[in-house]
Amino acid sequence: MSRTQHPSRDFPEYLEFLNSQQRNAVLHHGAPLLILAGAGSGKTRVITVKIAYLIDRLGFDSSSILAVTFTNKAAREMRGRAAALTPGAANVFIRTFHSFGAWLVRRNAALLDLPSGFTIYDEDDQVSLLRTLYPEHQRGALARWAKLISRAKDYGLRADGDLLQISRDPEFRTVYAAYQSRLREIGNLDFGDLILYPIELLRDHPEVRRRIQARFRVVLVDEYQDSNVAQYELLRQLAGEGTYLCVVGDDDQSIYRFRGAEVRNIVTFPERFPGTEVVRLEQNYRSTQPILSLAGAVVDNNSDRLGKTLWTERETGPTPVLAVLSDQDAEAEFCARVLRERSEVALGETAILYRTNAQSRLFETAFLRDRIPYRVIGSVRFYDREEIKDAVAFLKFMANPRDEVAFRRIVNKPSRGIGPAKLALIAAVAAEQGVPFDRAAAETAKAQRGKARGALESFLDILAAVRRSLGAGKLTEVLECVLERSGLAAYHGEQDEIAGSQKRENLEELLNAASLYAGTEAGLLEFLEMLELDAERQAQLAEDGAEAVTLITMHNTKGLEFDRVIVTGLEDGLFPREQDDPAELEEERRLFYVALTRARTELYLTTCRYRQVHGRTLECAPSRFLQEIPETLFTFEGEADYTGYQGGAHAGASRGGGEALEFAPGTSVYHDEYGAGMVYKAWRDGRNEIVMVRFDTGRVARFLPRYSALERIGAEQ
Repeated sequence: MSRTQHPSRDFPEYLEFLNSQQRNAVLHHGAPLLILAGAGSGKTRVITVKIAYLIDRLGFDSSSILAVTFTNKAAREMRGRAAALTPGAANVFIRTFHSFGAWLVRRNAALLDLPSGFTIYDEDDQVSLLRTLYPEHQRGALARWAKLISRAKDYGLRADGDLLQISRDPEFRTVYAAYQSRLREIGNLDFGDLILYPIELLRDHPEVRRRIQARFRVVLVDEYQDSNVAQYELLRQLAGEGTYLCVVGDDDQSIYRFRGAEVRNIVTFPERFPGTEVVRLEQNYRSTQPILSLAGAVVDNNSDRLGKTLWTERETGPTPVLAVLSDQDAEAEFCARVLRERSEVALGETAILYRTNAQSRLFETAFLRDRIPYRVIGSVRFYDREEIKDAVAFLKFMANPRDEVAFRRIVNKPSRGIGPAKLALIAAVAAEQGVPFDRAAAETAKAQRGKARGALESFLDILAAVRRSLGAGKLTEVLECVLERSGLAAYHGEQDEIAGSQKRENLEELLNAASLYAGTEAGLLEFLEMLELDAERQAQLAEDGAEAVTLITMHNTKGLEFDRVIVTGLEDGLFPREQDDPAELEEERRLFYVALTRARTELYLTTCRYRQVHGRTLECAPSRFLQEIPETLFTFEGEADYTGYQGGAHAGASRGGGEALEFAPGTSVYHDEYGAGMVYKAWRDGRNEIVMVRFDTGRVARFLPRYSALERIGAEQ
C-alpha cells in the first residue's frame, strides 16, 4: 500500500514549486518507487527535493541515504542543489556506481583476498596486461579481447559463466581466465571489477550485506535506464526488506545499448521489485506541444516501454517542418538558409543533429563558405580528425614529395617497422643530397638489408601504386588506392572494432568529398587548396569569437536543449541503419525521440532523395520513422516531392476521387505564419485534400487545408 503523504499547512516551501506529479514522487515513501521522468519534466529538481524532504521531514539521517548517479558532474550537481534546500543534504552519500564499488571493496578487501591499496586499470592498462600474457599478438587483437572482457563484466559474467552471449570465439574463455588470474596476482581491479566484486561480496558474505543494508536505509538511483545487467544485480543486493528503493529514469531515453545499458532493467523494475509504485512525470517544461506530439507519435511505436504521454502548458508554437531535399548538398544549403534567413533564433541556440560524426563535413564546408560560425561537439572538426589527417597527409606527399611533415606521418602508419633511426637516415640523405623524401627513402633502402630494406621497399611500392592511379577518373579512385594500399582503411577499421568509433565512416565521407575533383595532379592540388582555405576560414571565424551554431550527433545531445533543432539525414539505411534486430530498431527509435525532444520551440527534419555513399550517388527512401508520423503534425518544405518517394509515408496514396478540389492549382492563399502564396499542386488522399504552396518569400510548404489555418484569398486563375 502506498504511503504517499499530502503536505500539511507547514509543509516546506520547496514543495510549492512542484506540480502534482512531482510532489507525489517527492512525498512517496515505503514501497519501491519508479519515477518515470519524461524528457524535460524536471527530473533533477524532483530528486534533489526528495533528498531534502527525506532528511528534513521524514527524519532520515543524511548518511543513511545512498544516491547513485552515472557521472561525477551529476553527483556534484545533485549534492549542491539538495544542500541548498536543507544543510544536512551535504552529507548524503552520493557516488557513481563505480566509485561506490571502489569504496565498498577497499573497506572489505581482506574478505575478497585483495589489497586495500589496489589501483584501477583503464582500457590501456588492460591491453598492456594482456600483452604480458600474449606477447605474440598485435595490440589490435589484444584491445579486442579487453573490450570483450569489459562487456562480459557489464553482464555480470566471470570467465566460468555463459560467455556465448558475449563471443563465440573458443579462445575467449581461456584469455579471460588468464587475464583475471593475472589481475588478481597483481592485486589490481579494472572498472568491471568495481561492480562485480561488490556483488560477490554482498552475495557471499551475509554479515556484510546486513551491515550495508542497515547503513543505507534509502537507495536512490538516477538515470536508471542507463544501468547495465551487473549494476542491476548490485542494486538488488543493496536493497533489503527495510530499504526504501527509488529509481528515476526514462525508458524512452535508453540509448546506450552499445555501452552495455539494458532497457529491460527499467521496463521490468515493477516485476523485479514487487509492490513497486510508478509515478509518471509527464508535464514537460521544455518543448511546445507540436514538438511533443510529433515525438510521441514516433516513440509510441515501441513495444518495449511502460508508456507515458508528455504535455505542456506551451500549447502553441510553430509546426515542425519536414524539408524534403534533392541531396546532401541541398540539405547543407537548407540548413545554412535557415540560419541566415530565420534570425529570430540566435545561432548559439540552434543545433544541427546527425546520426554519425562523418555527416558533419558537409555542414562544416557550407558554413565556412557562408561564414556561419559553428562548433562541433563531441568530436573535433572533420578535417582535424586523426584518420582524415592520415589520408590527407598521403595526398599532400603525392603533391609535394619534399613535405617532411606529411612524410613522417605516413611512412610508418600503420606500423611497417620503419622506426626513428631509419627516419633519421632518410632525413639526412634528403638534406645532404637535396632530393625529395621518396628518393631519399630509395637511396636509404639500398644500404639496408633484410627486414629494414623490405619495409622501405614496401612503402615505396605503395607510393608508386598511388602515383599510377593519378591521371584519370575522379580523385575518389586515387584516395581509394591510398586507403587500401597503405593499410589505413584496415587499420582504422580495426580501431572502430576495438573502440566502437566511426573512423571508417569518416574516411568514406572523405571519399565523398574527393568525388568532386578530378583524379589528376591538378584535381589533387585543387582539393588540397580547398582544405587549406577551409582551415583559414575556420581560424578567422574563431578569431571573431561570434556566437556559433552547434553541430552534434544525436547521442551527444542527451541532456542538452536548444531553441531550434534541425535533425538531418532521415533516410532508411542512415537513420535508422539497416536493422534486423527488433531491439536495435527500438533503440534507434528512442534515439530519434531524444533528438526531437531537445527542441524548445522550432523543429526541422530533413530527408534527401539522393545521398553520396563511398563517392557514389544512391537513391534513398525516407526514414521509416517519418512514415510513423501523422502528416497533420508537420508542414513540408523543399525542392523534392515527398509523395514521389517509393516507400515514403504517402506512397500508394490515392490521387483519384470525383470530389472537386477546394484549393486547386493557381489558388491564391494566405497563412499567418508563412504569408501570401499560391497553390501549385493539389490532390486528394482519401477524404483529405493535400496542397503544395509556394509562398512569396520563396518558401514551399505542404498542407492539409481541413487541419490548417490556410485561407483562400483569390479565385482560380
